[in-house]
Amino acid sequence: MPAKLTFHGAAGCVTGSCLEVSADQARILVDCGMFQGPKTLKALNYQDFPFDPAAIDAVVLTHAHLDHSGLLPKLIKAGFTGPVFATAATRDLCGVMLPDAGDIQEGEVRRLNRRNQRRGLPQVTPIYTARDAEKAIDSFRKVKLGEAVAVAAGVEAVFWEAGHILGSTSVELRLSEGQSTTVVLVSGDIGQGGRDFAPDPEGPAGVDHIVLEATYGDRERMAITPDERRGLLAEILREAHAAGGPVLIPTFAVERAQELIADIVALMEAGQVPKGDIFLDSPLAIEATEVFQRRGYNRSTGENPFAGLRAGGRLNFLAKPAESDRLERLKGWHLILAGSGMCDAGRVRRHLKRLLWRREATVLLSGFQAKGTLGRILADGASRVSIQGDEVQVRARIRSLDVYSGHADADGLVAWARARRPVRGHVFLNHGEPDALQGLARRLSRSGFSPAKILTPGLDDGYLISGETATPVEADPVARLAPEAVTRADWHNQRAAFNAALSEALAESPDDAAREALMARLSAVLGREVP
Repeated sequence: MPAKLTFHGAAGCVTGSCLEVSADQARILVDCGMFQGPKTLKALNYQDFPFDPAAIDAVVLTHAHLDHSGLLPKLIKAGFTGPVFATAATRDLCGVMLPDAGDIQEGEVRRLNRRNQRRGLPQVTPIYTARDAEKAIDSFRKVKLGEAVAVAAGVEAVFWEAGHILGSTSVELRLSEGQSTTVVLVSGDIGQGGRDFAPDPEGPAGVDHIVLEATYGDRERMAITPDERRGLLAEILREAHAAGGPVLIPTFAVERAQELIADIVALMEAGQVPKGDIFLDSPLAIEATEVFQRRGYNRSTGENPFAGLRAGGRLNFLAKPAESDRLERLKGWHLILAGSGMCDAGRVRRHLKRLLWRREATVLLSGFQAKGTLGRILADGASRVSIQGDEVQVRARIRSLDVYSGHADADGLVAWARARRPVRGHVFLNHGEPDALQGLARRLSRSGFSPAKILTPGLDDGYLISGETATPVEADPVARLAPEAVTRADWHNQRAAFNAALSEALAESPDDAAREALMARLSAVLGREVP
């Protein structure tokens, strides 16, 4: 019986990674990630899985980022009882990231339920709690790079360095089918290589099929040295200091926070930027930093670049909410790093509410911003945004610095795929928005891959694979989400943008008569009389 690949996430978007692999004698998942972005997409996190969790024999986890690991506690709550195979660093990072995600959900649900109670709406429950997440860590089984592991009956896995974040891997799956074996290589998230913070990505040559991420499939980044990277950061920080400070950096708690702090500390010690206090306002990032200081050795450079993060005494850890609150009274030059990196949740939203309207403030976006996220809206130049129900005018300087990405660019992805040749079967592209998927497909075709063998699955699309062949399986007639709804801004985003535009139009109207006329026209469109 042929094996089957089913793409339950990261299909047409960059979040919710979850690949089901059904082999002769077993069913496994590669990753079980959380959807992020527009509320329509995030709603999938609350729905039932499109498979029976109790029927899954094992999970193979590529790395700890929540878009790859974030629904593991939910999977276990729903009946999964098997092992989760991951590197030791991934296990340690999940040990802090998953409970933190559960704690954030509990806090957000408490606030939402207070609003729902006032509005007469039903109460909701979190996807999982911090306690659920802590229990999930007991299911982890540590693996070593390069060693074949029997993860389920008839399924072997070999974990390869991916160079994306600490502990990240690509996974080679060897699926036994009677007397034959089909080899599927799942890239996970691939790093760019040549970085002082992470090893270079690796992988086997000669596989049947590849599942390849396409996050930056349509973008090429200039290759820069660590000194050049720090120079670009220094320029932004000097400009921010001249504007009067402070600097707010919405940061991904794992890897990005530690990399930025390492460079900021180095720049201050070298006198290239003004010295100032650095506040890490994220309990998750604080715990992750301790993991990086313990496990951050880079095999490519022979050293741990995170060992001296607290040198100079300028880095302050703000673990408690009260410590975070005290930042509101702080004036002048200082730097705040707070999660989340796409401004979708966490303490950064409170900081944005109090800083976005201040001209002397600088907000530095340091990573990929998915469509529909507040980070993407800011990056696209919005003049007003809605944060936790409040409208905020954007007067702060918004800057982007895309040199810390843990993802390979288009050229890096093509080079990684070419190094895996011969690829006897197909290349399945996932973990990318439509433009990125199409761009990477074109580049792979130009580099020698057959266009007929480059496939772009949609959400929950399945393929039967055997040797070199891949045959589409008829899709479920009731789709969880329409393909066009996966990445576009949804009505929640449109409502927020409309409310912001309405407030701006009212503020710019010359007098009350003009405002009343505008409201009357809108009331007529709604078919409702507004007093």
